[in-house]
Amino acid sequence: MTDLTGLLAGNRYPGRGVLCARTLAGDVYGAYFLTGRSAASRERTLLPRGDELVVAPAAATEHDALRHYVAARRTADWLVFGNGEQVSTVADRLDAGASAADSLGDLSYEPDPPILTSRITALLGVRAPHPVVFGAARPSRSSRTGANVMTLATDELAPGDAVLLTTYVSDGVDVATAPPYTEARTGARSAAELLDEVWSSLSADHRIAAAVLDPAAGPAGALLRSA
Repeated sequence: MTDLTGLLAGNRYPGRGVLCARTLAGDVYGAYFLTGRSAASRERTLLPRGDELVVAPAAATEHDALRHYVAARRTADWLVFGNGEQVSTVADRLDAGASAADSLGDLSYEPDPPILTSRITALLGVRAPHPVVFGAARPSRSSRTGANVMTLATDELAPGDAVLLTTYVSDGVDVATAPPYTEARTGARSAAELLDEVWSSLSADHRIAAAVLDPAAGPAGALLRSA
């Protein structure tokens, strides 16, 4: 199985990513990261605001729904994190009593032709054994305009296991929709080491910000790194 460092380092421009991992010490964490190429994309940061972690402009600018959004929110049972406004939608559905799978249904990809960026979302259970459910609303490869909504529920992660979703796979020039998910191995023993592993593996030319989240502590306890 690919190690997480090699997986991230081999994808020069992954766009945005969600990760769930169990460290070698046995603790389960979620991670979210941003990369960008344009000046507008790079003028962003991650900020904790109560029970939310938001992608906010780094300087005064107009709100852009595709660039500025709630990236993580905790409900009674789940830590929800992802790459867009669907995070709030999914959290609202969970608060209203929807199941994990139903909360991820009926989503769509981003309206950003020609790329049509996937909306990727992770649900990490607040309490042990910390169930993990991923969702990806992806563009069809045919001429159909509707989204393919895929969900993945994992068995309990073993120490060193990691599951990663990114929006893109890219050599830094050509950009394509990434695979629905990739399994990897992490050598991290703590939240701080997991953040270091993610951050140091991302291209220094594209990385913007990254966070590691404890599902029990939620966004208020996020460990953050930014360019």
